[in-house]
Amino acid sequence: MAPSAIHIAHRNSEKQEGDIDQNTTFAEEYPGWHGYIEWEKYPEKRAQAAALLARYTFPPPPEFQLSPIPDTNPVLDGLRWKLWHKAVGGPLTNVPEESWKIVLEEKHPDMLHLLQFPYNGEPPKSLTTAEPITPNPLHFVRNHGGIPEIDANNFFLELDGLVKNPKKLSLAELQNEELFPRQSSLVTIQCSGTRRIEQIAEYAGEGDEMINAPWAEGAIGTAQWTGVSLKKVIKYCGGLIDGAKHLELYGAETYFKHEQAQNYLVSVPWSKVKANEVLLAWEMNGKPIPKIHGYPLRVVVFGYIGARSVKWLYRIKAITHPSRGPVQAKEYLYFNGQVGKHNQSMTQGIQIQEMPVSSAIMSPWNKDVVIHDGKMTVKGWAYSGGGRWPERVEVSPDGGFVWYVVPLENLSKKHKFAWRTWHIELPVDAEGWLELVVRCWDNSLNTQPTFVRSAWNWGLHVTSSCHRIKVYSVNTSKEATRKRMKQFEEHGESFLPLTRPTHGFPLQTDEEYENFWASHDPRDVED
Repeated sequence: MAPSAIHIAHRNSEKQEGDIDQNTTFAEEYPGWHGYIEWEKYPEKRAQAAALLARYTFPPPPEFQLSPIPDTNPVLDGLRWKLWHKAVGGPLTNVPEESWKIVLEEKHPDMLHLLQFPYNGEPPKSLTTAEPITPNPLHFVRNHGGIPEIDANNFFLELDGLVKNPKKLSLAELQNEELFPRQSSLVTIQCSGTRRIEQIAEYAGEGDEMINAPWAEGAIGTAQWTGVSLKKVIKYCGGLIDGAKHLELYGAETYFKHEQAQNYLVSVPWSKVKANEVLLAWEMNGKPIPKIHGYPLRVVVFGYIGARSVKWLYRIKAITHPSRGPVQAKEYLYFNGQVGKHNQSMTQGIQIQEMPVSSAIMSPWNKDVVIHDGKMTVKGWAYSGGGRWPERVEVSPDGGFVWYVVPLENLSKKHKFAWRTWHIELPVDAEGWLELVVRCWDNSLNTQPTFVRSAWNWGLHVTSSCHRIKVYSVNTSKEATRKRMKQFEEHGESFLPLTRPTHGFPLQTDEEYENFWASHDPRDVED
C-alpha cells in the first residue's frame, strides 16, 4: 500500500513501487507473530526497505519547542512514523491504526497521549501517585514502534551469540519452575524524558517528536513484575563463552532511524545480569503483561533507564561489547550543555543507564489556586535508580530558602528498586504567587541540581533538577482573606478564574475609602 500522496511527494516519479511485492518481501517471520518483521538477520531486506523509503520525501518533524506545545490529546500524531510504516507496507501497513486501537482498549481513558504513534502516554497528574503500585491501565507507555500481537502459544525466545549452548525456549518452558525459579520484584521504570517540558521551557533542544516527546511528570510507574532472572536462563544455556560481557536484547517492533528499518535492540552488561537485576517478565501486577507493555515477554532492568527494558522480547544475543544499535549508541545520550546541533558527535554523550535521584510534585498543579488554612497539602513521588532509594524528601514553600521534611510516616514503603510516594501538610503563611519546590536525598546522600538549567542538555534527557511549580496561595487563617472569601460565597460569585475582575461586590465601600484617608497622610506631601 503506497503512502498517501497528500503527505508524501515522490522523489523519483519514474521508479515504480511494483519492483517488489511488499507483502512477500516484508512478510511476517512466523505464524502468530503479527506485526513482527525480522530485520537484523536479513541485511538484503533492510536494503530493500531503505531503497523503497528513499523514493519519497517525508514531512519534517513538527515544531513543538520554539512554538507552543499543541493543546490537543494526542498532543502529537507521529505522522512521519505512520508514513514510514505505510511506505514499507506489507504487514506494517495497518500497524499504526491497530496499535492505536490497542491503546484505547488497554489504557485509562484519561491518559495524556503525548504521541499517538509510536505510542507515548502518561497518566493524569491526579492519578499518577494515587497508589504506590501503578495500576496497569495507568502505567506510562513509551513505545518505539508499533505494537506486535504475538500468540503466546507460538512464541519462543532465541538465545544465541557467545553462549555455550544456544537455545530456543517457549514461554511454557520459561514458566516451568522445575527449570527456572520464579522471581517477583517491585520495580519502578522511568523514562529518561520524564519532566522534559521543563527543559523545553528553558531552552529548545533536539526536536524529534518520538525521541524527544514533551513528557511531563508522569513518565514513571511502579509495578510488581513476575518472571525469571536472565542470569538463570544464561546458566541454563551453559553460561557465556569467548569473552562475552554484554547481552543484546531484541524487541519485535520495527524501529526507524534515518529512514532505515530495523528491530529494536539495546544491551545490558553481564555484571547487571549476574546480580539478578534483569528480569524476563510475563506478568505485570499479577496479570499477563498487556499487549502495549510487551506481551507475551518483556525485559525489566532494575534501576536503569526505561529504554533498556525491551518489550516484545524475542532474542538475546551474548556479545563482547555494548550494542551498536542506534538506541544504545546514538540515542539516550547525556551531553554537556555546550554540545548541540553545531558540534554534536555521539561519543561526546554519556550513555544513560542508571537513573539519578529525582522527584516531582503531583498535587497541586502548576498555576493552581490553593485555598488553605495555613497548611497546604502537597503530594508527589521520589525515586533514585541503580539500587538506591529515597531516604528523605523535602518541600519548600518559598522557592528553596526554607525546606520542610516530609514525615517518614508520609512516605510509602521503602524498596531497593522502587519509588516512594509522599505527602505533606506544608506550612504556608504567605499569600499570592509562591514557588513550591521538592528535592530528594537518596541513601547515598545524592540530591538534585537546584535549577533546571543545571541539568539542561541537547537531548533533553534526565530532568533531575528540583521540581518547581508556581501556585497562588489564599490563606484563610488570615482574617482579611477569610472575610473576602466569605463575600464571594455570599454574593454567589466564583473566585475562579483568578484573573477575572471582581464584579459582584465592591472591594471597598466609599465610606471605608474616605475614612482611611481621613486618618492617614495623603499620597503626596505638602512641604
